[in-house]
Parts: sequence; structure tokens; C-alpha cells
Amino acid sequence: NLPMGLLGATVAHRAQLPTHVTGAILIGVDLGPNLSITGSLATILWLVAIRREGEEVSAARFLAVGSLVMSLALIPTLAVFTASGHFLLHP
Repeated sequence: NLPMGLLGATVAHRAQLPTHVTGAILIGVDLGPNLSITGSLATILWLVAIRREGEEVSAARFLAVGSLVMSLALIPTLAVFTASGHFLLHP
């Protein structure tokens, strides 16, 4: 979700948000669309292509698979951010 990531990063930079807040915004913008079938334009375009091939993906199935994929991506992401000190709450 590159456009929203760029927008989020720009807003966070201009607002001079702490690094841990900016990191949380960017992680959410990147992983959040995995939970919603209309979460990003790329998802909608993929669904159109898949349905054109005769496959059907329900919102419930998308949520189930998206939750698994997002969890698998979120756990190491948070581990790296924590290990690097980006999520430490300091002034």
C-alpha cells in the first residue's frame, strides 16, 4: 500500500511524531489491508483477476487467510523493531 505508506510517513515526519509512533503507523498501513477485502487497490485488482479466472474468494476466507499471513509478518516485524530500539518509549 505504497501511496498510504508515503502519506503516513510524510504526515508523521511533518508532525514530528516519535519514531515508535511512525513505525506503528507504517506497519499498520502495510499490514492492515491484509484483513479487509477492500483494504487496498491492489487487493481489489487481484480479486477482479482471480474472479475472471473463475475463482471465488469470500470476505470471510480473505479475512481468515489475511489474519494468518498478517500474523506471520507482524511477529518478526515487531521483533526487529523492538530489538533495534524503535519501539522504546523515550522522549
